[in-house]
Parts: sequence; C-alpha cells; structure tokens
Amino acid sequence: MSNSQTLSVLVVEDGQSQREMLRDFLKEKCHDVSEAEQGEEAIAFLGSHYVDLLLIDYKMPGMDGMELLGRVKQINPEIDVIMITAYGTVETAVAAMKAGAADYITKPIELDELLILIDRISERRTLRRENEILRDELGRKGVTAKDIVFQSAAMNEVINLAGRVADSRATVLIQGESGTGKELIARLIHALSPRSERPMTVVNCAALPETLLESELFGHEKGAFTGASQRRIGRFEEADGGSLFLDEIGELSQAVQVKLLRFLQEREFQRIGDNRTLQSDVRVISATHRDLSSLIREGTFREDLFYRLNVVAITIPPLRERKEDIPPLMDHFLHRFATQNSRPIEGFSPEARDLLLKYDYPGNVRELENIIERAVVIARGILISTKDLPFQAGDHPIGKDGGGRQVTLNESVETLECEMIRDALDQSRNNQTRAAESLGISERTLRYKLQKYGLK
Repeated sequence: MSNSQTLSVLVVEDGQSQREMLRDFLKEKCHDVSEAEQGEEAIAFLGSHYVDLLLIDYKMPGMDGMELLGRVKQINPEIDVIMITAYGTVETAVAAMKAGAADYITKPIELDELLILIDRISERRTLRRENEILRDELGRKGVTAKDIVFQSAAMNEVINLAGRVADSRATVLIQGESGTGKELIARLIHALSPRSERPMTVVNCAALPETLLESELFGHEKGAFTGASQRRIGRFEEADGGSLFLDEIGELSQAVQVKLLRFLQEREFQRIGDNRTLQSDVRVISATHRDLSSLIREGTFREDLFYRLNVVAITIPPLRERKEDIPPLMDHFLHRFATQNSRPIEGFSPEARDLLLKYDYPGNVRELENIIERAVVIARGILISTKDLPFQAGDHPIGKDGGGRQVTLNESVETLECEMIRDALDQSRNNQTRAAESLGISERTLRYKLQKYGLK
C-alpha cells in the first residue's frame, strides 16, 4: 500500500473498462473514488462535491480533456489534475502541464507509475496545507516570513518541519553550510513558539575565546577572574522564558560542553566564581556547518551532548542543490537593494540571469545576497548585466567550485549531467521525448532527473 493520505479522486474516462480498472485500483489503495464518463458529467459533479484530484482522459467525445482542464481550474484552481494521454503524444502532455495539470501519464497506464504520481501530489497537498497553517500562525503573531524566500520542495519541507516543532520544548539542531540561512530558521521557530513574546538571544560560539564564551553563556561573579570587576548576567539567565540560539555549536571547548550538557539535563547552571545553583527556562536551538559526527570520532565533541542537542535535526540543503530557489531570491534581493539604495533597476539582462543561475554559490544564499547588492550599487543601466557580476562565464575550472574548493567526482558528474539535460531541453524546445532520445535515456529517467535537479 502507498504512503499517501486518502484523496478524493474523480476519474473522467469514457472507456468503461479503463475507468473501472482505475476505480478499483485506487479504491484498493484506500482513496475515495468517483467516476464520470464525460466532461459535462464531471463539471456537474464538481458543482456539488469536494474533489482533491481528477484523472482526465485527454481524448473524449464532446468536451475533451484540455477543455475540461480549463473548466476545472476556473471552478477551483487548487484541484490537482493528472492528464491521461495516448502514447507518444508528448506535445499534448506538455500543453496540459502548461495549462495547469500537475502531471501526466501515457497509455497503457502503468499502475505503479500512477501511484508514484498520486503520492507526490498527496505529499505536496499535505505540505501546502501545513504551510498555510504556518503562515496564518505567523500572521496572528505579527510576524512575516518575507525574508524566507523559496519555491523548492526541499525548502518547503524545511519550513514545514520548523513549523511543526516550534510549539514543543525540544532542542533543535540546525545543520547546513555557511550562508544557508540557519539563523533565519531559528528565528522562525522562535516566532512560532509559545516563547515568542520573549526575545531570542543569539550567541556565536566561534566568535569568542573559551574563557569569554563561558562567561558570556553562564555569567560570572565579581572577582571570578582577572578583569571581572563586577557581576555579569549570562545569556542563559538573560534568555529565561525565551530561546537561546547557539550558532557554530561545534566550536565549543570541552569545558563549556560539560556545563551545557548539565544545563540540558538538569536545567541548572552556575556562574563562574559562584557555588550557587541557578535555574532558567530556556529553549536551546543550536546550529553548525560542521559534521558533528566527525568531531565525535575525533574526540573533540561529546557524544552525549550531541544527542541532547539533536532531539530534532533540521538540515538546510546548499543553494546549489535547490537551484529553483535562485530566481525568486534574485528578484527578492534586487527589489530590496534597489529600494534601499534608490536605484531604478528593473531586472537582469538575459545573459546575467543565465550566469547567476549557473553559478554554484559556495557561500550559498549569503553569497547571492552580496552579489546582488554589489550589482545593484554599481550597475549603470536599468538592467543588471554580466559586467556588474564578480564572475564571468567559464571562470570556474572543472573540478573546482566558485570558491576554489576541490569538488568530488559525483559533484562534477552531476554538474555535467545537469548542463547536458538543460542543453537537450533547450534544443528540443522542452519536448521531453526528444530530449530523452538525444541523451540516450528513457523519458521516465529524464523525468526523475528533472525532479532530482529541480529543473523545469
């Protein structure tokens, strides 16, 4: 049985045997299935019933599949549609996708493939509903998520998980490369939590030496060490009732790790130079760009502390693995910096946009943000051109990323594969059948790789 939730499905197919086969199969998979023989019957059914998904045969007498698709989207644009097309009519399938179909499948229908498509739609609908609830909750708290800009499924899942854990007391470990937005996710968790009326206190563990960091976190008494001229309240006391975000947690010394572990276990700590035991109600959110498992093997990070911090793990993928987020981020940063600097810049030249989309961003979102800010400031026209960018086409040799880091063989192969797929789609004018043939792979394999690389 599939892992999808139960959907209300309407099968629109004039062939009785095909319609009944689909009905029986989907009912067996625990979906709520209804039938319609023609488009007009389907429209009438939608007028009085709730439907999540329509399976529409493209070729039907009277109202054909494309016309029905258009009518369905007018009635309710959130209804998902899978178009059933004859084998080899990829142009029809592409037209259906452009008109709003979620996906398509060709005859003869492979039921396992259909189930994969339905599962994917089910997961998207679940995430969409949960994220709508998340946005409503943010609105009620007077918080906007305007700086969390994305359209990839990977970031959709990150935001969704952050929303689900926000109202708990669980510690959260956010993992990801530098510049991916770990603090932004931490702030989202805090904003959605019952602690949101208290501030979120931020400590960068890599920015302070060991002695100062211990005092910063736990405080000290007057005379506790040279230079301690007065009592200092630490961040754990200061954040009482709120959240404490410990960035770069992998940089903690062994001594500070022991004190942090005790706090997470007992909710107790002591100021430096004081024997009194203090308590604080703090929710700890930590982040790291380092592989803590490697640090544990090296003996520099405590395994018991890792398990206390890693109750809920959220991993933010690097920008190069979710390139579909680059266009909305580009436009977001362009609008922000053009407004801040009073520059009449309207967009990017096609060449500049292409270059920005192909770049791998070793510095992730932060690097993209800096690149756009610089381009906005130095641009002479109303469009950002390639001359306004700090890199040009062909700047990055094979085997090196944008930061000069030696990339793995897998990364190089994936980059080349991604470029070949883009070129094949360009040359075939987005005809997936022809693109697959030119690449020497099946159309199903091509569709898998399009999803893997976030290509459209």
